[in-house]
Amino acid sequence: MLAKALSYGLNGIDAYLIEIEIDVGRGLPSINLVGLADTAIRESKERVKSAIKNSGYKWPSGRITINLAPSDIKKEGASFDLPIALGILAASGQIPSEPLNDYFILGELSLDGSLRAVQGVLPIMICISEKESINNVLIPVQNSAEAGVISALNTWPAGTLKETIALLNEPSRSAPYTEDINALFSRNSAYEHDFQEVKGQHFAKRAIEIAVAGGHNLLMIGPPGGGKTMLAKRIPTVMPDLSLPEALEITKIYSSAGLPPSQGIIAQRPFRSPHHDISDSALIGGGCIPKPGEISLAHHGVLFMDELPEFNRNTLETLRQPLEDGYVCVSRAARSSVFPSSFMFVAAMNPCPCGYYTDPRRNCRCSPSKIERYAGKISGPLLDRIDIHIEMQPLSFEELSGKGDGEPSASIKERVNLARKIQAERFKDEHILLNARMNNRQLKRFCMLSAEAGSLLEKAMKELRLSARAYSKILKVSRTIADLSGRETILPGDIAETVQYRNLDKQW
Repeated sequence: MLAKALSYGLNGIDAYLIEIEIDVGRGLPSINLVGLADTAIRESKERVKSAIKNSGYKWPSGRITINLAPSDIKKEGASFDLPIALGILAASGQIPSEPLNDYFILGELSLDGSLRAVQGVLPIMICISEKESINNVLIPVQNSAEAGVISALNTWPAGTLKETIALLNEPSRSAPYTEDINALFSRNSAYEHDFQEVKGQHFAKRAIEIAVAGGHNLLMIGPPGGGKTMLAKRIPTVMPDLSLPEALEITKIYSSAGLPPSQGIIAQRPFRSPHHDISDSALIGGGCIPKPGEISLAHHGVLFMDELPEFNRNTLETLRQPLEDGYVCVSRAARSSVFPSSFMFVAAMNPCPCGYYTDPRRNCRCSPSKIERYAGKISGPLLDRIDIHIEMQPLSFEELSGKGDGEPSASIKERVNLARKIQAERFKDEHILLNARMNNRQLKRFCMLSAEAGSLLEKAMKELRLSARAYSKILKVSRTIADLSGRETILPGDIAETVQYRNLDKQW
């Protein structure tokens, strides 16, 4: 007898339909699984057999053939255990086969018949809601919160194989699982950190405000203990609130990477801080079947790389294309995947190997050649993609012991939102959202300099011997400073402030 069950597989962060065909016929007892299945799926034969027996059903004594269609796409993961088990029971006449045609089914089976969570449920749910006419999805109960945010589908969670069969036989005895997305956002959108906790470093805070307002990348240079990491961790708190489409896109990436949020949806801007020994594939994404890397996990948020010169130079160079394009294409022999990677790049480094080259209170032990080699670990092309680099000094005792609090994140965020609204109106017909994304044509059109500002910029270019890319970066950052002040014309003060944020151009 032949039976069919419907499921979905993952390709990167995209999903595709899988039809699982099961035939139980005469012959010596055996089970054959075809359709380019990986090791996890091939091992499902033993899991499914034990789960069926331990759930009180009989294992068919004939020849069992399982086909995963389409057969030309490699499948991976254990999410097909449940539809395979249900298909075998239907093909052997132990359960009716008709209800299987009304559901998409996902789930990994334990040997005792209980269901385990699977990865990639949200991208699968989004794809089903966009492409399919069937709107019922059977999932493990552990994936309920993640799946429930897609209100267009009926989500049916189950804890065991027996519960799943009971639900298929009598769906009216239970109700689909739902989640209140607005309630989820309000519960999970509050940040743990706040800029109010940061004392001193007003120059760095101002640079961060400008960077966030215009979508600029940022490099902080200073001795150890100056607050670089503390400031970086609070950057998401002054970024605009996530929209629902942005939150779903982020959660989709995390779900496909096997990192689904316990609350169902990610309501905060991501902050990713990889260690400096990270590999190329872990940063960019990769694997035999490509998975998202750290830059995609930082999508719509912040990628923070502390001790930047300690990272492998080849690894750093892989950032160049994603920083320009906002996405990364990972190609492998089996398939290629495109992952979104539109993030704010924030980096921190010491001014020298010992860390105290610019510290007025401690002596540096590094020779000029060591300092030069240390700075040279970061390539010129990568530095050119960083709009703002600032030098930070250690805090004095008076600043540390002062009783006053710093400016709260909410106040900074309000100014950032106003600047973002100005940019949204300016670029409504330009297919970009932020000043940092302007091309040369847009620079000429939108960066209007006063006569005095033009003269000052010319003087800075000549005296500091700045590159053509530095020239465009200065215009973009100056445009953002003017937006924060609500002005259309860029004034000399905007140019002067921007030049202060090009420390590496002046020193190295």
